[in-house]
Amino acid sequence: MSLPEIFEAGPEAADLYAALHAQCFPDPWSEADFARLLASSGVQGLIARAQDDPQGLSLIRSVAGECELLTIGVLPVARRTGVGAFLLAQSEIAARRAGSKRLFLEVSERNLAASGLYEREGYRQIGLRKGYYRDGAAARVLARDLV
Repeated sequence: MSLPEIFEAGPEAADLYAALHAQCFPDPWSEADFARLLASSGVQGLIARAQDDPQGLSLIRSVAGECELLTIGVLPVARRTGVGAFLLAQSEIAARRAGSKRLFLEVSERNLAASGLYEREGYRQIGLRKGYYRDGAAARVLARDLV
């Protein structure tokens, strides 16, 4: 499978982001959540698609030289095809363009596939938030320098 194309979409695509997020996560964000976030200063949303079919999404927020990966998800049909790594790389590019020098993210301690991807891409754990997720899992706080 070839890598998808990437496009940026704002609050007008909140319904698409919500629909994609619902296919990626057990506790998805609502359309209103995405509309609010995408209308916020410093927030950028990316959607990966292949032959007009959405494959995944990411949202970043860049502020004062730092960036947080708010969410990143790959549809089940596109997992293990390189889409996640591609979206992460495109999110890093967007963060650099916004002037960020470091990217932070949180990942469930139970999400071994995502943790493995982040570690392969150079992210290191800098903290742990116990009981962060609804299921009681801790959030691993990871970071990577972008310069």
